[in-house]
Amino acid sequence: MISGVHLEAQWRREALRTNLWVVPTFEIVLAVGFFFVTWSLDRAASRGELTLPPWVISGTADAARQILAAIAAALITVVGVVFSIMIVTLTLASTQFGPRMLRTFIRDRTTQLTLGTFVGTFVYAILSLVSIGPAASGDFVPHLSITACMVLVLADLAVLIFFIHHIATSIQLPRVIASIASELSAAIEAGGGQPQWSGGEARGPTAAELQARLDATGARVPAPASGYLQFVRHRTLVRLAAELDAVIRLDHRPGHFLVQGHPLATVWPPSAAPEVARSFARAHITGSTRTLAQDIAFAVDQLVEIAIRALSTAVNDTFTTLTCIDWLGEGLCRVAANWQPDPVHRDDLGYIRVMTVPVSYERLVERAFEKIRQSAAGMPAVLIRQLDALVEIMAETTTEEQRRVLLRQAEMIERLNRDSVPEEADREDVHRRYLAVHAAHARLAEGS
Repeated sequence: MISGVHLEAQWRREALRTNLWVVPTFEIVLAVGFFFVTWSLDRAASRGELTLPPWVISGTADAARQILAAIAAALITVVGVVFSIMIVTLTLASTQFGPRMLRTFIRDRTTQLTLGTFVGTFVYAILSLVSIGPAASGDFVPHLSITACMVLVLADLAVLIFFIHHIATSIQLPRVIASIASELSAAIEAGGGQPQWSGGEARGPTAAELQARLDATGARVPAPASGYLQFVRHRTLVRLAAELDAVIRLDHRPGHFLVQGHPLATVWPPSAAPEVARSFARAHITGSTRTLAQDIAFAVDQLVEIAIRALSTAVNDTFTTLTCIDWLGEGLCRVAANWQPDPVHRDDLGYIRVMTVPVSYERLVERAFEKIRQSAAGMPAVLIRQLDALVEIMAETTTEEQRRVLLRQAEMIERLNRDSVPEEADREDVHRRYLAVHAAHARLAEGS
């Protein structure tokens, strides 16, 4: 399980990655630095302090200006083409996969590197162009810089070819689904942002006792701003609560939408609430969109959104839905085996200081199956694949409670099968898969 410090660093990296200006800006800075290196060498060569290699391009100042001007014009044109391709890709992703899929394409490193490479080369060419001018012994021509610019242009051509290949493969739906499933697996491994306490002996009141105090006499802390709760700094809240000798119960988890002025947390004793309210800006982050840093359900919702869009009459793509169900089943297998979020956070002395409401295993299963099932009335292929996924998840469960959650989903699918599938042979196919779920449950019950 990843610690709170690592999770915060991961969230910051994700926040920087999900934009289109960081990588291009970094490459522009590199281009400027590289130009000053080559320009310094050209200046030294013009003064006779060093000799340039024979492969360096030579020529007059006018020829150099024409070459660099042509390169700069061509590069800015290609930047426009790359930007247009990116916009078309984002439009297609929004239409086919849903608006929440845009972040997957915006955060794509290849797109950012391609845009930054061309812009950086353009800046390098412009700096080389303006450096041509009069010198003590005639016009100064940065021969090494021009040669380097030509090499960068050749590299840009290779990057452009790779970019076109990457776009052609990245918009394929199986790749998009697999990418989201990979993010889901990473979020599961991170433990949903709930770091376990690894101190010594637990002290103080139990969680049940503190819940009773919070319900009876706790003071509500309002949300300072509206938006989706993206990240909670649990360690900051734990330190704050320890300093105030208080307990903070977060009534919302990352992924929930907060309304300004509505309750965000409950604090006991009530006298600590004003200080907690003033410090909440440092302890939590809200925004206009959901993120995966602590919101594991977001990845599930993304896969479900693709699946139900594929089931719509406008798209009618059953195979895409089946692919989403396969990956949802794989993710829930990991959840059944590894999902053990800790709802309480203790200080170094072992006292409970922060209480949270992590998303439960049952809720994740419901989010993964119910909307797809509701959209799949009369579609035996989808119902069969959902039941097959339940069999796979059942094999990874560790408790009877987890298995009952899966059985309830199987029963709802079977009822939908009886009510909506008109063909008797299709109903029998679905029913056989339903019996397979019960058979898997029986085997596990006997083994335990």
